[in-house]
Amino acid sequence: MSQLPKIIWSKIDEAPALATYSLLPIVNAFTQAAGVEVVEKDISLAGRVLAAMGLAEDELTKLGDVVLEEDGNIIKLPNISASVGQLKDCIAELQGQGYDIPNYPENPANADEEAIQAKYAVCLGSAVNPVLREGNSDRRAAKAVKRFAQNNPHRLRDFAENSGAYVAHMGGKGDFFAHEKSVTLDKDQSVTIALNGNTLTTIDAIAGEVLDGTFMSISALRAFYKQTIQDAKDKGLIW
Repeated sequence: MSQLPKIIWSKIDEAPALATYSLLPIVNAFTQAAGVEVVEKDISLAGRVLAAMGLAEDELTKLGDVVLEEDGNIIKLPNISASVGQLKDCIAELQGQGYDIPNYPENPANADEEAIQAKYAVCLGSAVNPVLREGNSDRRAAKAVKRFAQNNPHRLRDFAENSGAYVAHMGGKGDFFAHEKSVTLDKDQSVTIALNGNTLTTIDAIAGEVLDGTFMSISALRAFYKQTIQDAKDKGLIW
């Protein structure tokens, strides 16, 4: 790294990105006066997608080298562990901005699509943490802290008899529990997954496989919210 003291600030997605817009200028105001440089490195899902497609620098891999350096200093903000749905949305947004990148093939039909899927696979799930937690980023509790916790375990106090706290639930009235259906297949077969009559996808299921599905009634959920909020108000409780 350079001789100038440097802090690397991770550029990420969603809510933490909003925090960056408000907090980073404040951080810069202090660090500039102290002669410390703060630089952004893009490890957002969009940045990693473009890197996987060869359209941007692979900043995550570079930061994987930085964490192994003695003077490496990274402020890592929370980043999303991307699901397939989030990846697809990200790809569509980048395509809308003019980037020439392929769609994500969930069920590759040929070698080309398998290669595309493999490239995108590095962007899915917890892709960032395993890289940045190497080197000097040990998240385990210090031995002294762990030993103190073992010798002084926290014990919950008994609830006061006059406590008004309670747990409310929908009680099987329109919730996931009430509607759950499960079936064990007796043979290999093709299964169609649909929502409101619209086919979403088709899968090849095998004999002995368990298929499970459920849904929640939005009207029942809203009624539950309304009733429990009013009950909390009537009893002077925090909902």
